[in-house]
Parts: sequence; structure tokens; C-alpha cells
Amino acid sequence: MEQQYTELALIWDGKAQLGEGPVWDHRAGQIIWVDINGQSVHLLNPATETHRTIQLDQKVGAAVPRKQGGLVLAMERGFHLLNLDSEALTPLYDPESHLPNNRFNDGKCDRAGRFWAGTMAQNESGATGSLYCMDVDGTVRTIEDGCITVSNGLGWSPDNKTMYYIDSPTRKVVAYAYEAETGHVSDPRTVITIPEGEGFPDGMAVDNRGMLWIAQWGGWQVGCYNPLNGEKIGSIPVPVERTSSCAFGGEHMDELYITTASVGVSDEDREKQPHAGGLFRIKLDVTGAHANFYGG
Repeated sequence: MEQQYTELALIWDGKAQLGEGPVWDHRAGQIIWVDINGQSVHLLNPATETHRTIQLDQKVGAAVPRKQGGLVLAMERGFHLLNLDSEALTPLYDPESHLPNNRFNDGKCDRAGRFWAGTMAQNESGATGSLYCMDVDGTVRTIEDGCITVSNGLGWSPDNKTMYYIDSPTRKVVAYAYEAETGHVSDPRTVITIPEGEGFPDGMAVDNRGMLWIAQWGGWQVGCYNPLNGEKIGSIPVPVERTSSCAFGGEHMDELYITTASVGVSDEDREKQPHAGGLFRIKLDVTGAHANFYGG
């Protein structure tokens, strides 16, 4: 029986163009996410209801906290450091300087502090994207080269032996055998397929049971799936068609934060989903692990 979760709350009604990449910073007690097309990073402290927007000069696909402070961003023009005090950007490395029509999309850190992030064509015109891993010393490896259409959700199993990855148009979640010490991945296999009519898999979060919570772009929901058998075991209805990503957070790591998008929503559709682009939160009966930060 598929479990339905209904106590969803809107906690920021900022109408992001393309809200994405939420990550809970447990050091600061805040949720961080990006508006890709809005070229901005958002930080919200739910306890104090303090919200901050940092405006940037290019699209930003993902932001992750850095152990030494600040954020590391995967952007339109490569990896950058963001100083939260000065809001200054420092370029690190652009693996696709020869592909000006590509940009970074989703990204996440593993437990070793490596930053995994993938790219896509700006107009989603074809499989020109790649998946990269930036190690703690700043070196960047190519994991999947030029065969990705819309690089999206990433996650790791609780035992740290499996990495999950989404290329959205395939409708599939792929699992790789993952070597924690080296960050090497191998033996990709499909573990979940989103059926026609339920949207496309976008960003995702892994709970402490090993279940995957997948934002379903175009599907008005976040679905909960068992990667061991591919079954859908739960659903969070979201009042926005373009549900983009999710992350566990809160004091007890039992809250799921959900980003959405307003891009491409017509005036008529906007009347049906007035909170498109908002940030939502729901308290669950399961928990997730603390987010991993970048750095050694």
C-alpha cells in the first residue's frame, strides 16, 4: 500500500524561476537552495525566519557547504567558491569551457567531501552533458562523458556502497557500485523507472532506511521508492507541477524540504498553482543523514 503524506507547508513563496538543489546546513541550521535561471542562491533559517538571497552573474546549478566555510557552486561556467561574507566568487575550474552552450545542473557531496555535479545543454537539445567529480584537492574527474541529457539527482546508500544517479529524460534511476575510498563507480544498473504520466525524475534524497525520495518534474509530487525492488511505497502530493528536488533537514533530520519551479508555467496554469517556485516542507516519520560538506 502506497503511503500518502499530506501535511505539506509552504515556507517561502518567492516564486523562483527554477528552484533546485536544496541542502541542509546543520552547522548554521539553515536550508540552502538555488534558483538556476534566477542566478541566485537562497539561505533560509526556519527558526528565525531569516531569508537571504545572494545574486550572481551566471546560472547556478548547485550549491554545497564547504567544511572551511562558504559554499562551493557548480555554475554555468564551472566550479566556483562563494564567500558568504563578501559574496565574492572565486573561479576554481571549468571542465566545459569549450562547450559554452552547456551549464551545470544538480550536484551533491559524498562522505569523503568530493563534489559530484553534472552538466546539460542549456536548451536540452541533446545528450551533450557529462558527470564530474571534484576531489577535495580540486582535481576534477569525468565520470560519464558527453552522454547525459539532463544531469540530475545524486545520492548514496546508507552503507555507502551504492551511488544513485538520474538522467531525467530516461525516467530512470541508475545505481552504481561505489568505492568509498577512491570514489570509483562501476556496474551501472537501472533500479527505478518512473512510469509515463508521473513526470520525470529530478532531484532526490536518500533516507536512513535506504529509500529514495524523488522529486517528479511534471508529476505534482515527490515519490518514495524502494531501490531494492523498484516499488513506489509513498507519495507527497505537491501543489506545483514542476517539483524539482528535495532534501532532509531540521533539528531532528525528519523534515523534507522541497523545491519547485515556475519556469514554463502559463498564466492560465499559474492560477491553478499560485505557489509555483515556492519552497515547501513536510515532517516525516523517517529521517535522513546530515548533508556532506565539500573538503577534506
